[in-house]
Amino acid sequence: QGPLVESGGGSVQAGGSLRLACLTSEHIDRNYAMAWFRSGPGKDREFVAAIKRGGTTTYLADSVKGRFTVSRDNAKNTMYLQMNNLFTEDTAVYYCAAGRGVITSSNRVPAAYSNWGQGTQVTVSS
Repeated sequence: QGPLVESGGGSVQAGGSLRLACLTSEHIDRNYAMAWFRSGPGKDREFVAAIKRGGTTTYLADSVKGRFTVSRDNAKNTMYLQMNNLFTEDTAVYYCAAGRGVITSSNRVPAAYSNWGQGTQVTVSS
């Protein structure tokens, strides 16, 4: 088992909701910035959301603004992605990522993160 483990994926109809969780290990502490990325069918990995170490500053891709919320509970070593009003185009494998020293201008780039989970599948049907 790696340092990051995602859960909460599944199948849902368009308009539905899912909540993903990313459980971190001990060495991924609150000094790490964290993020969610996704890889849809035939698509490159794309940024979804990021959250700073303190958990109060978040960033969202334009495609999910108003529908998704990212949060983290450092006491529980867990990051969350609440996904509401899901679209069929949200279908993807969702990955959580963590990294130290991630600067804001790079927090949407996969290479900025050194730790990755195995991914969890989200399928949205019409």
